[in-house]
Amino acid sequence: MTRIVYVNGDYLPEDAARVSVFDRGFLFADAVYEVTSVLGGRLIDFDGHAARLERSLGELGMPMPMPRDSLLAVHRDLVARNSIEDGLIYLQVTRGAADRDFAYPDADTPQTVVLFTQAKPGLADTPAAREGIRVVSLPDLRWGRRDIKTVQLLYPSMAKMEARARGADDAWMIEDGAVTEGTSNNAYIVKDGRIVTRGLGHEILSGITRAAVLRLAREAQMQIEERPFTLDEARAADEAFVTSASAFVLPVIEIDGAAVGGGTPGPVARRLREIYIDESRRAAL
Repeated sequence: MTRIVYVNGDYLPEDAARVSVFDRGFLFADAVYEVTSVLGGRLIDFDGHAARLERSLGELGMPMPMPRDSLLAVHRDLVARNSIEDGLIYLQVTRGAADRDFAYPDADTPQTVVLFTQAKPGLADTPAAREGIRVVSLPDLRWGRRDIKTVQLLYPSMAKMEARARGADDAWMIEDGAVTEGTSNNAYIVKDGRIVTRGLGHEILSGITRAAVLRLAREAQMQIEERPFTLDEARAADEAFVTSASAFVLPVIEIDGAAVGGGTPGPVARRLREIYIDESRRAAL
């Protein structure tokens, strides 16, 4: 079946979709994006993603391209048109196409809005969730506004490839001696029953899954500390894990070749993944 994508108001076969070579997303990474998971044909955390999209656009001086209910309708349309049971919907909004200039184009320049789906059968039951992942540490060389979900992802991509070259699955990035986050996820450790994760700020993305997992952890009477933690703390932790919209909760079983805890997924990460997926299925749109 040919995948159907959404481009600027039209639903098109993917091989017929076109974006201008003058688009500022292509020329300047002048764009933001969101990724929403689909489980059982329904959208996970859509309202959170829509709210973060609006914030990211606002930080770059761009408006929402359409009302939230219209955006929801497009997401649902794409799920239906592509028969997505489990998978992802990628959304990207750019400042639009204009002659190349570092200055922004006129405010009435039409934005570019693109959405497409990715089928991911068995998204909620992956080998990584059962076995855990391995990470390596790398310096965080990204720009200073990581709280804006822009498409300028070259360094995270380079870090992911460096991790794979070292035989690991992902990288945790280090700045001023502390872990910021993974290449596409928020990072956590567990020590003496307490979950530790960096607090929100310009240094990390305000993860939608992060917010949901921390809320569910508090409801389950788990203790949480929102503060920076060092690589040494991570190596000495009882458990470690990451969260993201596409991976939910994944245990981290190794950092820089050294086992975390017993080198197997720990009970806190396993429990949080279970309750997050259960709650997400219940509240999905």
